[in-house]
Amino acid sequence: MSNLTLAENPLPSKPILERLAPLGVAGLAAAALGTWLLYTPPGLLGKADAIAFAICHRIVSHSIMMGQQAMPLCARCTGIYLGALVGLFTMGGLGRNRAGGLPRRPLLVVLVAFIGIMGIDGINSYATLLRGVPHLYEPQNWLRLVTGTLNGLALAALIYPVLNQTLWRDWEDRPVLGRFRELGLMLALSAAVVGLVLTGNVAILVPLALLSVVGVLALLVALNTTVLLLAIRRENRATSWLGALTPLLAGFTMTIVEIGLIDLVRFSIFHTWSGFGVLN
Repeated sequence: MSNLTLAENPLPSKPILERLAPLGVAGLAAAALGTWLLYTPPGLLGKADAIAFAICHRIVSHSIMMGQQAMPLCARCTGIYLGALVGLFTMGGLGRNRAGGLPRRPLLVVLVAFIGIMGIDGINSYATLLRGVPHLYEPQNWLRLVTGTLNGLALAALIYPVLNQTLWRDWEDRPVLGRFRELGLMLALSAAVVGLVLTGNVAILVPLALLSVVGVLALLVALNTTVLLLAIRRENRATSWLGALTPLLAGFTMTIVEIGLIDLVRFSIFHTWSGFGVLN
């Protein structure tokens, strides 16, 4: 009787599917990445340009130059994504790997102000592109870089705890930034990075250019992983980095697909991987 019961009521297949899911996600990630690599410009800087192509206008006159070649991202976006990397690196170094709380309120006010400062500089910069529209001051690439970096710090401090709350089962209910000296450390490291960019030294700018697009991937993967886990109701499952690998790979796959689709549309319209020409 017991054998008949087992035959009529087979064990659920969910555990098997769960074991196969990581392999499926890894396969999709490899396929998406392989396709994108195949159809984008060769070389590390070529791939960096293709990532930047999807999220940045890449106006040459608004970009930091590496000799005769512009950095993949414009000055403002370079600041945003290098700043985001500095923020993520600092919070990780402070041991906030699973902290799910937003920065304390006084720090949050400062970070929101950073976003506002970049917004003001961006609006002023855009006004100069429109004839007859008054603007407050003449835009400068160094100012775009600085305000973008401040914005990047703020984005990292806002996105990182949301990812932690969604990804980890044992996320910690404490702020990712709790003291002004922690924010001061982030600002000091950011100032050093900005200083390196402003040296104009090609040997320094090339690795920073590559790091800036790593920052693009880091933020987009964090956002896509969070959205995906909430959408499929699989949040708060990971207990180790090995367990977190599958959802992060899924977020990476979504990111590569998004970048690839935007690349395809933009290239179909402009027929070039280069940014826009010089604008005053």
